[in-house]
Amino acid sequence: MRIALVGPAHPYKGGGARHTTELAHRLAAAGHDVVIESWRAQYPAWLYPGQQLLDVPEGEPYPRTRRRLAWYRPDGWLAEGRRLASADLVVFALLTPLQVPAYLTILASLRRASDPLQPLLPRRPRTVVICHNVLPHERRLGDMALTRALLSRVDTVLVHSPAQAIQARDLVPAASVVTAQMPPHLPLYCLGGDDPPQTPPAHGGAARPLVPPGPADGGTAPIAPWAGRLLFFGIVRPYKGLDVLLRALAGGPPNLTLTVAGEFWGGTGETENLVAELRIADRVRLRPGYVPASEIPALFAAADALVLPYREATASQNALLAFAHGVPVITTTAGALADLVRNGVDGLTCAPGDVADLARVLREISVPETARRLRAGVTATDPAPCWADYLKALLVR
Repeated sequence: MRIALVGPAHPYKGGGARHTTELAHRLAAAGHDVVIESWRAQYPAWLYPGQQLLDVPEGEPYPRTRRRLAWYRPDGWLAEGRRLASADLVVFALLTPLQVPAYLTILASLRRASDPLQPLLPRRPRTVVICHNVLPHERRLGDMALTRALLSRVDTVLVHSPAQAIQARDLVPAASVVTAQMPPHLPLYCLGGDDPPQTPPAHGGAARPLVPPGPADGGTAPIAPWAGRLLFFGIVRPYKGLDVLLRALAGGPPNLTLTVAGEFWGGTGETENLVAELRIADRVRLRPGYVPASEIPALFAAADALVLPYREATASQNALLAFAHGVPVITTTAGALADLVRNGVDGLTCAPGDVADLARVLREISVPETARRLRAGVTATDPAPCWADYLKALLVR
C-alpha cells in the first residue's frame, strides 16, 4: 500500500514528531511504501515561544521525509494535495488546530483524475486523522470549529483513549472513530545498547523490550537507597498541574525534594513566585529549557519517582520513559495516564487537581520500604504487540 503521513518529523522535537517517524518505520517494515510529508515551517514563532527544532535527532530519522509544507504558503498545501492524490492512504497527524487549515486544503485537492483503465479506482485516497489531542487542553477561539471541520471530512478518526473517542463523537456524531493505545516512541538514548530501546534493528526484526538498566552480567539491578527525589519532566503548561504538585510538596513530608526539568511556557516567573510563597525554595530545583535526549539518562538516574500531576491529559510517553529507567511513577487518573501504571505495584495514582490527594500519595512514597517495593515492581515493556495493534487499527477499513 502507498501511504503518506502528513505531520511533523525531525528536525521538529517532541512526541508528535517521534510518533510520526516511528510510525513510518513500522509501516515500512510491514511492507508498505511510505513517505512522510513534513513541515519546513509549522507555526509562526510568536505562536510557539519554545524551541521548535533540534540539531540532533531524537530517534532514527525516516529517510523518505520531505519538508515542503509551510504555514505561510497555502499554494503549497494545494500542490501537496495534488501530489498525494495517487496514494492509497493519507494519514494526518493532528497535534493542534493550527494545522487544520493546511490539512483541509490538502483534503480539498486530494482528487484523482478519472482513469479509463481503472474505472473502479476511488476518486480520492482513503484518509485518516490521528488525534494526539482531539481538542487542545488550553483552547483558543475557533479550535472546536476547525477540529469539527477536519474530523467531518476524513474517512476515519484514530484516537488514543475511550475518553477521546467520546470527545470526537461529540464533535462529529457521524464520524468513524477507532481507538488504539498510544504505542511507545521514546527518544533515542542508550540503556546498555546503541539502539533506541523501543526500536527493532532497522525496524525489521524482533522488538527489543524497554528494560530498566541493570548490571552488565545480567543479574538483578540493586535497588538504590531511597533519597526522596521527585522529578517533573517535560514542557510546563497550566494543564500539567505543576502548581498542584508544588502545593502538595509544601504540605507533604519534608524529606522530599523536586526537580522540574523542561521548557516553561511563558517563563519561570510564576513558578518561582509560588515556590517562594510556599517557602520550599530549598527543596525545589528548576532546570528550565528543552532536555535533549542525551541528558535524559542522567536526569532519571537522579530520580526516585516521576510525578505526572496533570489536571487534564490524553496520553503520555513519560511513564514508559520512567519505567525504561527503572523509576516508579506517581500519576493522576486524568485521561489515559494511569492506564500504564499498576497502582501499588510500579507506581501510585491520585485524583487530578486534588492537592490533598497528591499529598497523600507523597506521604506513601516517602516511606522507604514503599518506595523500594514500587521500584522493584517496575518491569520491562515490549512495544511490539502495541505497535501491531496500532497498525491494525490504522489500516482497518
